[in-house]
Amino acid sequence: MLASSTPPSPLLQLLLHLPLLLFPAPVTSDPSVRRRDLQGAPLSHLVLDAQTGVLYVGGVDHLYQLNPDLQVMSQVKTGPDLDSPDCLPPIVRQECPSATPTHNHNKLLLIEAAQGAEPGSLITCGSLYQGICEKRSLANISQLLYRTLNPVDTQYVAANDPRVSTVGVLITTEDPAGGSEPLRLLLVGRGYTSKGPGDIPPITTRRLSPVVPPRRAFSQEEELGKLVVGSYSEYNNHFVKAVAHGSHVYFLFSRRDMWHKKEYRTYASRLCTSDRSFYSYVEAPLQCRGGYNLAQAAWLGSHQGRAALFVVMAAGQASTPVATGRSALCVYGIAELDATLLRAQEVCYTEAGRGSGGQEEAYIEYAVSSKCLRLPKVSLSEYPCGGEHTPSPIASAVPLPATPTYTSTAHLTAVATATEAGHTIAFLGDREGRLHKVLVHSNWSGDAYGSVLVDSEGSVGADLLLDHTQQHVYVLTSSRSHVSGQLSKVPVSSCDSHANCQSCLEARDPYCGWCVLEGRCSRKDLCGRHAQPNHWLWSFEPTNQCVTVHSLQPSNQSRDQQTQVTLSVLQLPALAEAESLSCVFGLLPPQPAVVMGTSITCQSPDPELLPPVPTGHDHMILPVLLVFGHVTLTTGNMTFYDCGAVSRLNQSSQCLACVSSMWSCNWCPLDQLCTHNQSCPNQHITLRQDLPGATSCPLVFAMQSSALVPLGLSTTVVLRGKNLHVYTDEASYMCVVEIEGVQVDLPATVEESHDHTHTFTCSPHQFQYAVSQLQYLAPVYLRRGDRRIDASPGLRLQLYDCSAGQSDCSQCRAVPAEYGCVWCQGSSAPSCVYNQSCAGVPADTCPPPQITQVRPVSGPLEGGVQVTITGSNLGMRYQDVQDRVTVAGIHCLVQAEGYQISTRVVCELQPSGEPRDGPVIVTVGAAEPGRSSQVFTYQDPQLLALVPERGPVSGGTRLTIRGRQLLTGQKSDLRAFLGPRPCYILEEVNDTQLVCQTGSSNQTGEVTVRVLFGKAERKVPGVLFRYLDDPVITDAAPSESFYAGGRVIVVTGRNLDVVQQPVIAVWVEPVDVQRVRRGRRRRLALLTAKQQLVFNSTMTTVMERCSIQSSSQMTCPTPTVTPELKVKGVWFQLDNVRVHYESIKGRSFTYYPNPEFSPLNREAPDSPYRFKPGGVIAVEGQDLTRAMSRQEVRARLGDQECEVKTLDNTHLYCEPPEVQPDSVDDGSSGELPSLKVFMGNLQVDLGLVQYDSDSLLSPVPLAAQIGLGAGAAIIILSVLVVILMYRRKSKQALRDYKKVLVQLETLEINVGDQCRKEFTDLMTEMMDLSSDVGGPGLPLLDYRTYAERVFFPGQQVAPLSRQLDLPDSRRPTVEQGLQQLNNLLNNRLFLTRFIHTLEAQQGFSQRDRGYVASLLTMALHDKLEYFTEVMKSLLQDLVQQYVAKNPKLMLRRTETVVEKMLTNWMSICLYSFLKEVAGEPLYMLYRAIKYQVDKGPVDAVTGKAKRTLNDSHLLREDVDYCAVTLTVLVKNGVEVQHCPVKVLDTDTITQVKDKILDQVYRGAPYSQRPAADSLDLEWRSGQAGHLTLSDDDVTAVVQGRWKRLNTLQHYKVPDGATVALIPRSQGSGGVGVNQVFQTGEKTPMLEGEEEEGLRLWHLVKSSEDPEIPKHRKSSMRERERAKAIPEIYLTRLLSMKGTLQKFVDDVFVAILSTKRPPPIAVRFFFDFLDDMAEKHGIDDPETVHIWKTNSLPLRFWVNILKNPQFVLDVQVSDSIDAVLSVIAQTFIDSCTTSEHKVGRDSPVNKLLYAREIPRYKQLVERYYSDIHSAASGCYQEMNSTLTELSGSFASEMNSLVALHELYKYINKYYDQIIMALDEDSSGQKMQLAYRLQQVAALVENKVTDL
Repeated sequence: MLASSTPPSPLLQLLLHLPLLLFPAPVTSDPSVRRRDLQGAPLSHLVLDAQTGVLYVGGVDHLYQLNPDLQVMSQVKTGPDLDSPDCLPPIVRQECPSATPTHNHNKLLLIEAAQGAEPGSLITCGSLYQGICEKRSLANISQLLYRTLNPVDTQYVAANDPRVSTVGVLITTEDPAGGSEPLRLLLVGRGYTSKGPGDIPPITTRRLSPVVPPRRAFSQEEELGKLVVGSYSEYNNHFVKAVAHGSHVYFLFSRRDMWHKKEYRTYASRLCTSDRSFYSYVEAPLQCRGGYNLAQAAWLGSHQGRAALFVVMAAGQASTPVATGRSALCVYGIAELDATLLRAQEVCYTEAGRGSGGQEEAYIEYAVSSKCLRLPKVSLSEYPCGGEHTPSPIASAVPLPATPTYTSTAHLTAVATATEAGHTIAFLGDREGRLHKVLVHSNWSGDAYGSVLVDSEGSVGADLLLDHTQQHVYVLTSSRSHVSGQLSKVPVSSCDSHANCQSCLEARDPYCGWCVLEGRCSRKDLCGRHAQPNHWLWSFEPTNQCVTVHSLQPSNQSRDQQTQVTLSVLQLPALAEAESLSCVFGLLPPQPAVVMGTSITCQSPDPELLPPVPTGHDHMILPVLLVFGHVTLTTGNMTFYDCGAVSRLNQSSQCLACVSSMWSCNWCPLDQLCTHNQSCPNQHITLRQDLPGATSCPLVFAMQSSALVPLGLSTTVVLRGKNLHVYTDEASYMCVVEIEGVQVDLPATVEESHDHTHTFTCSPHQFQYAVSQLQYLAPVYLRRGDRRIDASPGLRLQLYDCSAGQSDCSQCRAVPAEYGCVWCQGSSAPSCVYNQSCAGVPADTCPPPQITQVRPVSGPLEGGVQVTITGSNLGMRYQDVQDRVTVAGIHCLVQAEGYQISTRVVCELQPSGEPRDGPVIVTVGAAEPGRSSQVFTYQDPQLLALVPERGPVSGGTRLTIRGRQLLTGQKSDLRAFLGPRPCYILEEVNDTQLVCQTGSSNQTGEVTVRVLFGKAERKVPGVLFRYLDDPVITDAAPSESFYAGGRVIVVTGRNLDVVQQPVIAVWVEPVDVQRVRRGRRRRLALLTAKQQLVFNSTMTTVMERCSIQSSSQMTCPTPTVTPELKVKGVWFQLDNVRVHYESIKGRSFTYYPNPEFSPLNREAPDSPYRFKPGGVIAVEGQDLTRAMSRQEVRARLGDQECEVKTLDNTHLYCEPPEVQPDSVDDGSSGELPSLKVFMGNLQVDLGLVQYDSDSLLSPVPLAAQIGLGAGAAIIILSVLVVILMYRRKSKQALRDYKKVLVQLETLEINVGDQCRKEFTDLMTEMMDLSSDVGGPGLPLLDYRTYAERVFFPGQQVAPLSRQLDLPDSRRPTVEQGLQQLNNLLNNRLFLTRFIHTLEAQQGFSQRDRGYVASLLTMALHDKLEYFTEVMKSLLQDLVQQYVAKNPKLMLRRTETVVEKMLTNWMSICLYSFLKEVAGEPLYMLYRAIKYQVDKGPVDAVTGKAKRTLNDSHLLREDVDYCAVTLTVLVKNGVEVQHCPVKVLDTDTITQVKDKILDQVYRGAPYSQRPAADSLDLEWRSGQAGHLTLSDDDVTAVVQGRWKRLNTLQHYKVPDGATVALIPRSQGSGGVGVNQVFQTGEKTPMLEGEEEEGLRLWHLVKSSEDPEIPKHRKSSMRERERAKAIPEIYLTRLLSMKGTLQKFVDDVFVAILSTKRPPPIAVRFFFDFLDDMAEKHGIDDPETVHIWKTNSLPLRFWVNILKNPQFVLDVQVSDSIDAVLSVIAQTFIDSCTTSEHKVGRDSPVNKLLYAREIPRYKQLVERYYSDIHSAASGCYQEMNSTLTELSGSFASEMNSLVALHELYKYINKYYDQIIMALDEDSSGQKMQLAYRLQQVAALVENKVTDL
């Protein structure tokens, strides 16, 4: 559960941030990598068949075969098996006590190519059985080609230890023995293993082919060669790789250097492939500079066209073989390696191992007796592969060095290389699941350019492979944490993902380059002109860069011009003569381009085509695209400017802006025009930009008069200008002042001075502005006529108003002196004015201070709070009041930062020491002090109490602190603390209480509550606040609600009562944000008053308060959510603890749309619904139970409750009062009550209800009634009787149906708790069982037994188990005849004629038909395709027959041969489905039934049980019984174990034995257990007390003619007694009651029933007692029927049903689910039936539904459900069979199309499942419709399946016996068959009768007409 603490603040504010927490961003994976999860990690080997592209993977206990797309084609389980490395195979437990189930690690996986007629094979060797190998088919690895069952010691190939490495390589060489076939060998390198055979050399040669006895495959033969070693344990080579190259084989391994420094090193060794004696063996150490000494993986590749060995090396940990994470890639050329090895050979052959300087260069390794020699110099050239006289094995003392190509801090584990366009790329895997890509340069250095995360949880295996196209790398990874691995297909590059040249080259992927003219990133060979320069650009080529525009001339131009534009382009590819380029400006049409070298010239666009310049800008930038066809080669940018826009954007200084802009613009002063032209329209005067233009613009450059202008005073403004001589016309000048958007025009006079400047004097004016502020800046400029003259930037008049804001003398005098403001007292009211406007004498001093307000008016005795004094004349500056303020007579320290001139003083209150009060006094200068009218009080606040005194550590508790004088100071001065942590004050504080919200604490415990008043601290005396553990929610249910809300969620947990404000909150998001905003008011109105709605942008939170019931429970009504809102999350807010619903239940809370109800009176909704008292009201609707249960629904009829009896998805049944209730609605029509249904907050009015009752009729006087009745009785009597009878019958049926449903619902609820308890016990039992099931624990019958029981039910010895009973002299002849009969049966005409003829015979019974069909199935089992075609043909004939009669009756029974053939065909085809899918749930159902039945008493004589589903097998009498646990002594070898077994004291001794055997042989199939009859039960008490118990002995109780079977109760066996099962002695032969069950016959058989005229009984005596008189028997039967469904017995049935419901559901779903593809046979046959219906024009869907039901569910599945012993090796007792019969009947009812209605007289089994059958019907209908809607055309798939089935099981069929049995029928109806064949013209042509006569002659020497 997640509980998050939120920052302490009010709850609603917290919820605004919810969405950020609830929904994190999703994590995506690389879509280009394909992955396939595989079991069996670590996955050790991966090989690729280059011919087919098929992959093979070897791992622990698993082999896989996959296609190139990683689809699994086949898989094989290779372990675990019983094995021990100390024992030699075959493993026998008695001979090898250390053997245990051991995992099989794949050690070798190699592909052996086809050779001549021999097909290729997959060689695989595992760690089991001392590392033996096997060969499997490359086409299907499940097909085993070779494996020795009894290997000899020379066939042990791989290491038997998973940690010890094994490598191998296949070679083909000439047979040294001179054989014609080449010799195919396997060279194997393996490390040393401490257990098992210890004499296997490090390198051996194994024979693969040819294998001619006595030779064996994989054997190590003396003449084939091996590496002889002096000490196996010292030379423990860790092999990494074995490769063949040229005429040599190379091995790479690491081991301790035994000759020199004893350090671990890596070695490469070499052998000639033709050397069978290992004379050529030579090895050399490989040195990877930097301390990398341990090889991890290797790859034989090529670099620069030369073979090279790429080796991943790791640095070893100290002097150990343990690799560290530091690793590197080193590359060794094969030529250099060969040279090193040849040098060692040469030195050892000819120079005794010494070099020219005398140093040791070679020596003899592996502690053998050879030594280096001084042979002739030509020895090496004459004996390149050594000889008997040459020394071996040779080791070089000189290492072959290499500098790391690439180093890594991650542990590298794998390497593979590829060549692309002559460049070598290495792919390196590491332990973190990454694949690194490295470009290997010609000088062996490397450049890492990328990595891909293949598997974040796995380590990359050593086998990296490239596919045959070199486009992908296959990567094998194994998880570090669990037993699964992964095979991934990773692209070598992803060029297509780069959209432009820049990203393509920046990726620095050697596979990728930019194909210029095609405009895409691609591999070199995919670019059409890659050979031509600049066409394919590669990032690793230093000179290569993208095609770019180096320069553009001109780079900018006026939008009103059209010019030639020249682009200078780098890296431009050459074009063919007919090809051309285009320039595209923006979105305008292309312009042809002229290419001259690297320059390209285009015409700029027509000015009219250019888009407008954006508003607010004087230019626009258009991209210039260089285009080849549709491909853009490169892009430049060109700027188009608009001189007119330059001046328009700068109205105040148009000329200055124009000539000083960055564009080539000129100013025409007389035209007021900014233009790109070099001349002006009207005058020749032009101010050019390239001249000093800015200094020559006509300009008002300064203000000669003062810029400060007081308001209301006539002022003259004087301006100065220059360069105005350009204007020659006589236009007048005008000064313009802009005030608040209004232009004030002032005529101006002009004077020109000697320096050619001009002075402009504007006419005087009294300026005004409306804004109440001290000053206002007004722009001023000059206008000549209608031309505006430029003004210098910032030329403004500073208008000011002394009275604005200067409300008193101090403020006025504080205005700066240059403004000339004075406090004038001469007017009616003193005010601040401009000095020249003051009529009187300005004041030299100001009036005394005046105080208007003091805040706060109280403070603590300790002071420390801020006091704010407001008023007027409180000084002109801070210094005026500094140290001159007192509060209640105490000096107050003035704060400079809070002072405002004249109006505000802020000071800090100083301590007073005692309570006191008084005014606030402020003194300024010599004036009289100012005194406040408010009285300030020094007071002593007190804290008195605290509520509540506890809360959660996460905070959020609203704490109320009570006290006196809490309003001391301001609220901002108040701060509350719990210990050191703040408590946040929430509401307005009053004098007696304050409320704060607690913050979070990091620990539980008690803390002090403090409140600070400024600097004064107060504590709550004697009370501490306790922080308690946060509340924890463990469960919350239910998890659904309707939108209307109000559903009560019951929340359970811990510490819930510490929460003060529990809330359930729903975060919702509007479906449409705009719609949410528009509809906000409407939604707010919909929410109830107690809900709170928080809006934050598009997020909405709806909440409801929860109610705490106890510390462990609270209830929360779900909030209402309107349909236009989408629920995003639900959580519980417990003060500051937030618990998301998902964290409690693991799934989200779901809101569903409100259910829909139909009005009671659907025909006339406005009319009342007529109700007959005594019945129930049925309410119809949709989705009623989607988010509501029956217990939560309330229904009210008027002012009374209508008791809800039943609720399902579409119906609600409620029982109203007997008397019509009163209406609660005012003014309702006729005062009739209305029915209202309440579901949480949802309230639905379903309409008025009117009772059909005499009391509701209008009263008629008694006399009138009698007269009317007498007069009309005769006339209407007959009519009334008829109507009443009809009406009563129809209504009674509906009422009965509804009442039965209600009754069943009520009963099921009553037994609900009992069911739940029973179910819990059952599930505990089944959990133990389910661990056995699914593996070998599921006791499935083998196919032969299954077929025998299905084909020949009830037969003691079926034909499958028989042999031909013939004398030896006759056997060959008869078998020959039967073979010819078999040939005849394979003739379709003969077979159909044969069947039709038999069926036409009178004496050919129904049993015969089924028998013949099964015999034919046996005989034709190896040709199931043919069998299917014949069956279809016969079925077509059958359809023809039934279409003419009643098609719905077809296949209803098994009346014909073909119908039994269909049954058998389904059984064959569905065997694998039973085995893989349906078998397990069927077995679990069987076990559940058995467990439940055995928990209650079962009558051993009658088979009746207390716990059953079948009322006819219900033990109705109350039998007193109790459970007893017996301790059973079980012998396990020599050890005796005590096994507890639960039985009942009422069980017979045989029943006890059965239960003991069930427990002891729990996982064993029934057929493998000892029979109960063969054992005696012995009760053991003390040392010598042994008593044999039996069902019947001399102690048995006899009463009259009744003898009772003995039980544990009879023998008084106590609880806990010790018993044992012992083999039955010959003498003990007590009468037992055995239940003998053949298939089909399941009635208990009573042995010794009539012994001595006594009748046996167990729990109840048989009701058919002969002593009871006949007239009483009938009454007893009536009573038996009368109590058929009393509640006490029905409750037992319902309890059993509820307990088994899950298992029944599981079986039905397994059979009818379409989540997995239905069996191919079902799809095929249903298609066939659909075709038949279409062919015969049957469009009634019910008919086809019946055909399908009759062919599959009723023909096959019902048979299996009723007889699980057909599939499972189990015993089905009579009591279990009774339960299965009810379940099977339910299945039948679910498959029928007729409506399933029950009434009082319905069978009990139909009543039991009345509510489930509609759901099962939906399953069936969906199953049929899904198969129908799926694509047909499964005939080919069906045929391949039939072919496979024919081959798989044909050997199980005893076809000769079947043919012999068939011949008996031929013999019986011989003449009729011969006649039928002779009558058929086709039969005559085929001589079928003649061939049958031949068969007869052979089989029984029949005299024929031959």
